[in-house]
Amino acid sequence: MADKEVLLTPEGLQKLEEELEHLKSVKRREVAERIKLAISYGDISENSEYEDAKNEQAFIEGRIMTLEKMLRNARIIQDNDVNTDVVSIGSTVRLRDIEFDEEVEYTIVGSAEADPASNKISNESPVGRALLGKSIGSVVEVAVPAGTIQFKILSIKR
Repeated sequence: MADKEVLLTPEGLQKLEEELEHLKSVKRREVAERIKLAISYGDISENSEYEDAKNEQAFIEGRIMTLEKMLRNARIIQDNDVNTDVVSIGSTVRLRDIEFDEEVEYTIVGSAEADPASNKISNESPVGRALLGKSIGSVVEVAVPAGTIQFKILSIKR
């Protein structure tokens, strides 16, 4: 089975590369020191410091493997790949919630970069999926647990 393609903006790529470098160069060294210190306390069979450090080491190594796989399968979305006629990955879309007459702006990104608190939503999220391929003036409906939300697309930018 082929690995899933990971869609990233240049900024998202940079963040993942920085996190990977930090884990490899700083966090690995820190946890190795913690393990060494815990071993110096003696019997490791009942040593919670040792156990905690080993658990952190496993988490760090797992995250490193995940990041390396994501970067191997990355496809970078450049600004010139973003069409402003229709919503695509990399688009920043200004919407009006029709029911509440409120405006919101989202940037459509790949799932690896999604950060709803920063209004970066995944192309795989219900709202992201509903917006993809739509143009300015379109009304999109998004099914949510409480019913359906309707958005009107006001603008599309890169």
